[in-house]
Amino acid sequence: MGLIIHYEDGQTPLDEDEKDGLLIPAITTRGELDEIEQRNIEEAIRWTIERRKKFTASEILTEPFICELHKRMLAGVWQWAGAFRDSNKNIGVDKYQVATELRMLLGDCNYWLENNTFSPDEIAVRFKHRIVSIHCFANGNGRHSRLIADIIIEKILGGEVFTWGGNNLLSTGEFRAKYLSALREADKGNYDTLIQFARS
Repeated sequence: MGLIIHYEDGQTPLDEDEKDGLLIPAITTRGELDEIEQRNIEEAIRWTIERRKKFTASEILTEPFICELHKRMLAGVWQWAGAFRDSNKNIGVDKYQVATELRMLLGDCNYWLENNTFSPDEIAVRFKHRIVSIHCFANGNGRHSRLIADIIIEKILGGEVFTWGGNNLLSTGEFRAKYLSALREADKGNYDTLIQFARS
């Protein structure tokens, strides 16, 4: 009978597949990875704050900006940061459809903005939901989608950034369960729960 090891939250070792493209070989656990990614993401947020006044809507809603933001979020950690994924995942469109689906989303978002199709919060949250469902990158899609929604609501629509519940959505528990439930509602076309969560 094999030995069963119980790891505390964050102590789970990374397997070899999870390490593929990792730039820091010293990282061996999920907790260490989350911590170093978070530091990088804070740098990306600082970049958006410093440059936010200089961004234009036509610059934000472009493929280069979407990729640059992801790269700034994870470039110090992952070799593939900012590059579209080259494999299929259990979520997202086929890898060959990523660029096409993203272009369609960017066009749709421009249409929503020009025609006031939805409320400002709903435009940003719809964009967040759809870009995460495309799953452009190998990892970091959820965090990237929340940051781009914050940029859209603040820079393009002149609103306050979302709080996303003010909690760490990476960790398991009741809070993450609420978030995932709101995403499932959005999958069915009901965005109200996700908008409420974003503002909670």
